[in-house]
Amino acid sequence: MGIKQFNGTYLINEDRILFRFNTQNQEEYRLWFTRRVTLFILAATSHLLAKKLEKSYSPDAAKALNEFEKQAILDAAKIEQSASPSYEGGQNYPLGFDPILVQDVTCALTKNGEKLAQINDLKEGEIDPDLSVDFALPGGANLNLKLPPNTLQTMCVLLDQLRLQAEWGEAVLQMKNSPTEEQNSEVKMSENISIH
Repeated sequence: MGIKQFNGTYLINEDRILFRFNTQNQEEYRLWFTRRVTLFILAATSHLLAKKLEKSYSPDAAKALNEFEKQAILDAAKIEQSASPSYEGGQNYPLGFDPILVQDVTCALTKNGEKLAQINDLKEGEIDPDLSVDFALPGGANLNLKLPPNTLQTMCVLLDQLRLQAEWGEAVLQMKNSPTEEQNSEVKMSENISIH
């Protein structure tokens, strides 16, 4: 599934984000993101992208590079906003036309398409370029996206702008597990972190 565009709207009466994306195949997915889910996505993806960069750079350099990439995407989005076409609605809705509430999210680095349990022992170049994002949906359904870093950063820039509009505060990642578990490449809402 090649993602073509992201779109999001903060709806004050729902206190949720209507998050939509379309694909090259003219499919559209519509999801509700709560404050908890949105802040988790922002914190977890930032953490995992930084860990991935730390395979090639020092932790401080990785953090700075991650922030630089976010700012570059935000600046490019501001320039392109006036020239880019508006969001194109899909013709097919694999999950249905009505938005579906995302109940939980799991983000993970992958190797050969498989989610990694630990990234400490990996050698350079062994991590897949894409990050896996799983949206847990009602009824046990799951929507998995494998997103390249630039696409993921674009999604996060949009979510961060909507977070600011909603006045939901900062996304803060606090690890509760032991230092070796902190390096876990998969971050789950209920197990490894809390968001404040």
